[in-house]
Amino acid sequence: MNYRNIEQIILAELSQTLSSVSDEKAQQFTDLIDESDEIFCAGAGRSGFEIRGFAMRLMHMGKKSYMVGETCTPNITKDGVLVICSGSGSTKSLVNHANVAKNVGAKIALITINPQSEIARMADVVVEISAPSPKSAKEGEIHSIQPMGSLFEQSEGLFLDSVILMLMEKNNLDGNTMFGRHANME
Repeated sequence: MNYRNIEQIILAELSQTLSSVSDEKAQQFTDLIDESDEIFCAGAGRSGFEIRGFAMRLMHMGKKSYMVGETCTPNITKDGVLVICSGSGSTKSLVNHANVAKNVGAKIALITINPQSEIARMADVVVEISAPSPKSAKEGEIHSIQPMGSLFEQSEGLFLDSVILMLMEKNNLDGNTMFGRHANME
């Protein structure tokens, strides 16, 4: 296969996974983020890279957003929300973070392939993205030419960018306003 063939297949795969996301769950997720005083973001591996970008865009919007595990991240309280990206929904370190959040009364939002996972059972909002993963092969699920969890990771990044656009519209923000908060020490 050449690049154009691969590109078209990947775009079709992304269209299929993103179309599988519930409008209602996307709105619940967006509302939860918008109503929260502080947003704590967590993910492992490539999911961690995707949610890091989300935390950055929230900061550009003027929200208090943090990456769990960074040395300058404060403690989560009952007024915070923990957003977890985990295909399996059972990554041990992320389960531990969810338990801490639940114990202090914080809200939990999960983006996952597995809506019956351990973290999903603790979450206030679960956004399911139907994508294949080597950790959770479901019968009849979407298939991908991409290795491992690539399709899920790409899909969660695009979902989170869509949420940012929904939040921008809801809060009457534009890219120029957000750019005013862009890092000036690069």
